[in-house]
Amino acid sequence: MEMTRRYLFLFLFSLVLSASGLASLPVVDRDEARFVQATKQMAESGDYVDIRFQDASRYKKPVGIYWLQSAAVALSGDGAAAPIWVYRLISALGIAVAVVAVAWTGANLFGPNAGVAAGLVVAAIFATAFEGRIAKTDAVLLACCVVAQGALAQIYVASRRNEASPGYLPWLFWAAQGIGILIKGPITPLLSIVTILTLIAFQRDWRWLARLKAGRGLLLLALIVLPWLAAITWKSGGAFWQEAVGKDLVGKVAEGQESHGMPPGYYSLTYSLFMWPFGLLAVAAGLRALNHTRGDPRLAFCLAWYLPYWLLLELVPTKLPHYVLPAYPGLALLVGWLLTLTPQQSAEPLKRWQNWMYWATAFGLVVVTLGLAAVAVGAPLYLTGTFNPWSVPAAAFALAAGYLAFPRNQQMPLKRIGAAAVAAGATYAVLIGLIVPALTPIWLTPRIVAAINQSLPCPTSVLASSAYHEPSLVFMAGTKTLLTDTAGAAAHLAADPACALALVSVADDAALQAALATSGKTAARVAEIDGTNYSSGDKLALALYRVAKP
Repeated sequence: MEMTRRYLFLFLFSLVLSASGLASLPVVDRDEARFVQATKQMAESGDYVDIRFQDASRYKKPVGIYWLQSAAVALSGDGAAAPIWVYRLISALGIAVAVVAVAWTGANLFGPNAGVAAGLVVAAIFATAFEGRIAKTDAVLLACCVVAQGALAQIYVASRRNEASPGYLPWLFWAAQGIGILIKGPITPLLSIVTILTLIAFQRDWRWLARLKAGRGLLLLALIVLPWLAAITWKSGGAFWQEAVGKDLVGKVAEGQESHGMPPGYYSLTYSLFMWPFGLLAVAAGLRALNHTRGDPRLAFCLAWYLPYWLLLELVPTKLPHYVLPAYPGLALLVGWLLTLTPQQSAEPLKRWQNWMYWATAFGLVVVTLGLAAVAVGAPLYLTGTFNPWSVPAAAFALAAGYLAFPRNQQMPLKRIGAAAVAAGATYAVLIGLIVPALTPIWLTPRIVAAINQSLPCPTSVLASSAYHEPSLVFMAGTKTLLTDTAGAAAHLAADPACALALVSVADDAALQAALATSGKTAARVAEIDGTNYSSGDKLALALYRVAKP
């Protein structure tokens, strides 16, 4: 009963940490906007098998996240008109499930307090704070990975101790694998396979795998995955496999895809930000665990969870910060393990190379803490030219979180971990929920849509945009939004002079007027929107047009 209360607390704590920004943060380009638009089109069309962005297929990822978002949209009662926070709620719930799952794993491996500590770490790091507020796959993927790995860890440790393991664990493992495949393809199985192979390589024992009951487990996995795979294969004529595997998966492995190619070392450099504020404490735990791994299967599993997967991703050319997120809970569990050490054990000196790594990570904690405080103050001044009063508490919370998360003697009591988590959560609440949404120059789409609503000539008006093609515009302005060039915008206006609207660069005004003149019409400018497209870094001066009345 006591652990149930702790799990409920962690679940609610995680949801509270994710709440600020769910509604206030505008739709983020480009991945989130593409995911939510595809889900929106499912609600509009009633087709929950095919995945499309406007008229184009979107087969890079399986259907799982779209189904979950569609369920949220249906339950909201708003249908395709549901606001963005409805879609994002699935990610917030995904992070909360991951937090409880890592706490459950930690409690069974290292004890109740260790489980709570691991859950607090996962709930409060920057990576989960961001992913829990964005409507795409990675938060739910994290939940699947932690459930699968947590079940696998308990099976492995019980086998090494010659103890019985609960009969539900294999079913939980295979169910999480199946759901994970529907969310993001092979990532959940890959993490488990890499972990298993590492353990076998170092322990020279594979007999414990019999406890996974692979025959029945694979049947369960097939029952989860195959129905939709068969349906989409038939509906797409095999195009799903060509795009999802032939282009997306192979492309990421073979070369840096979509301008995201990075050399090895990228995840080491971004670690201090995405594990903030607990990156230093986690490194301290990992380094100390390396010195105690022999004879302790719990530590061996946690290290096999994190290290080989991290190294594998460093070798893959395509890199994005969230790719390594499924590995972080392995380190969070080791933070919980630190609580079980005696003062004498925690004071044992590290090796020289470990000390270098520890203090390099300490430098990273200081840099990121000061950087977040500086962004909280400087971003509004730079982008809007005004001081945001919320900058002061945001900077103060960031500094407090960094201070509280700096370990003394490479160990930290549970209460201090909780205080650091609260301070970090407050930082995200103010920074992401209040300051970032107020940076209006970078949020072009909401301003464009506001201008459209102020100048809407007809309830059925459709926008053609020639200078701004971000997917958030399709989601917010409507699925029928036409992404075209200046000539296409002119043709759109000419075809429906009473109702059509066009968004064109101010610099292309003359070209638009010349194209319209051939049909005996002129364009009237009804609004101007200036700002920066943060996806490309381009400064834009846009104008909204309709056909001038004779």
